[in-house]
Amino acid sequence: MSVRVEKNGPVTTVILHRPEVRNAVDADTAQELADAFRAFDADPDAKVGVLYGDDGTFCAGADLKAVSEGRLLRLEPEGDGPMGPSRMQLSKPVVAAISGHAVAGGLELALWCDLRVAEEDAVLGVFCRRWGVPLIDGGTVRLPRLIGLSRALDLILTGRPVSSNEALGMGLVNRVVPKGGARAAAEALAAQIAAFPQACMKADRASAYAQGDLAFEDAMRQEFEGGVKVLQLESIPGATRFAQGAGRHGRFE
Repeated sequence: MSVRVEKNGPVTTVILHRPEVRNAVDADTAQELADAFRAFDADPDAKVGVLYGDDGTFCAGADLKAVSEGRLLRLEPEGDGPMGPSRMQLSKPVVAAISGHAVAGGLELALWCDLRVAEEDAVLGVFCRRWGVPLIDGGTVRLPRLIGLSRALDLILTGRPVSSNEALGMGLVNRVVPKGGARAAAEALAAQIAAFPQACMKADRASAYAQGDLAFEDAMRQEFEGGVKVLQLESIPGATRFAQGAGRHGRFE
């Protein structure tokens, strides 16, 4: 198995383990990744996921050695993506824990995640540019939406390496941590998110993703309709806790 899953309470960590190819993904690994995240999304006890690459590399992209030998990734237009979960729209957030390189299809997997925690010496980039391999796991879609078209084209056209600090400055990653600390930091962040009232968090997350494809008025309506559904479920109990605790003492932690 090239993918293993570790659970710690509400946090599920999916781990890529193909050190001999710097966690590059072949067809079998792509299937394992997709299956792992399907199981995570269906698990009622799992609240937030973490995607991590073992042995100091997040993911070097597609396994080009396997491709050169005729063992291609899945290339059908429907269903799972070539890298596995890249077309999935999960109901729960996933945090990428990036150490070493997150390049080519590995960058696309990181972009698929909701948040990205990178180690200080991590490198990101569209390295597949130099091999004539296109971005077909959402890279040309998610990257411009995440950091803007001008910056995205700089990365897409040149294939240049991007340091963690530059990535933080352009919004490509959300946190930079010391070397060796990405997994622990990502899991701590996941646990923090998992501790919030989940229906409210999921409604706001879903609205944030949906609004980009909607007119302003439709996006506002979608946000309101999704939010109203959780008012009785979580908002009134949450307001009560605030009144009895933090609000009484002027604290907002």
